[in-house]
Amino acid sequence: MPDLIVEHHGVPVLVCDPDGAPIATVQDALDHLVGMAFQGAELIAVPAGRFDDSFYDLSSGLAGEILQKFATYRLRLAVVGDISHHLLASAALPDLVREANRGRDIWFVADLAELTLRLGT
Repeated sequence: MPDLIVEHHGVPVLVCDPDGAPIATVQDALDHLVGMAFQGAELIAVPAGRFDDSFYDLSSGLAGEILQKFATYRLRLAVVGDISHHLLASAALPDLVREANRGRDIWFVADLAELTLRLGT
């Protein structure tokens, strides 16, 4: 499935292909995610498996840098999929996920159905 923009509750969402390029660096995020947003998306829905494991290891700094880029470009991000094994391996990641999910700009959701529900509230 190619990346495509769909609208959910009035929000243009770029739904990224699960088989797309891996996101292992900030430059990967800029090239493969943020750049696509200039086609009109307000929210980028990225399958959790596209992110390198270092994204989920908060001590690497990768997640912080990528999330900052999204904030700078005023884009919203949804990490879509099961990250339970990363949550179990980290003391800090569950806190980040909990805090992010309280806001509007960064969400960690189980699937696209959950994302659509969140956009409707």
